[in-house]
Amino acid sequence: MEAQPQSGRRHRWGLGAFLFVEVAYLLTSVLVALPFAGSELAHVSLLLLVVGVPSILAAVLAIMITRWRGNGPRIDLRLQWCWRAAGLGLLFGTVGLFVTIPASLLWTAIVGADANSAAGEVFGAARGTWAWAVAVFVLIAIVAPICEEILYRGLLWEAVDQRWGRWVAFGVTTVVFSVAHLELTRTPLLLVVAIPIGLARLYSDNLSASIVAHQVTNLLPGLVLMFTVAGAMPAA
Repeated sequence: MEAQPQSGRRHRWGLGAFLFVEVAYLLTSVLVALPFAGSELAHVSLLLLVVGVPSILAAVLAIMITRWRGNGPRIDLRLQWCWRAAGLGLLFGTVGLFVTIPASLLWTAIVGADANSAAGEVFGAARGTWAWAVAVFVLIAIVAPICEEILYRGLLWEAVDQRWGRWVAFGVTTVVFSVAHLELTRTPLLLVVAIPIGLARLYSDNLSASIVAHQVTNLLPGLVLMFTVAGAMPAA
């Protein structure tokens, strides 16, 4: 039987913790990318650092805050492995593809030639060996979802949930997740993408569910970028 997080133990952090981590993420993104701003085509390894370091740092900061000001990530963020929750995440993520894929095609048809994600713009023109291509896949499909879920449906979710309840947390994190990517034309699509991920978190009360759902959602983009970086398919 899976151990469940202890309930009733309120943490001593709130929305300020999320804002602090979000600002740290944005500042780190700028500082890491600044040295390569003038270069037209950086090596894949540098692009991995530019994309990966801020996300990983934000997740680590979020976990550290729960240790300093709360009960740790297992209780405060519901960050614990649970097969049932992972199964729910797989279910919501897979069912969500039947909505998000048509939504992506519709968005692409509306936006036209400019339709691309931030990750696609970063890695779309990069080329490297299959080892680097697999590293891109691991970042996009596995690591990035873990980091983003710790921040949005972990830290932000629990800050809102503790004050206003889980349905408000679902709505707020869905909107903030979509807007925080800073992709204005893609925000409506990200809203659609975020709904099944948020529902996985809502109905499981476990962060591993939304992590798995997010990883399922990022699986296809991760594969596309992997084959693109390896030169096995043309850039979008």
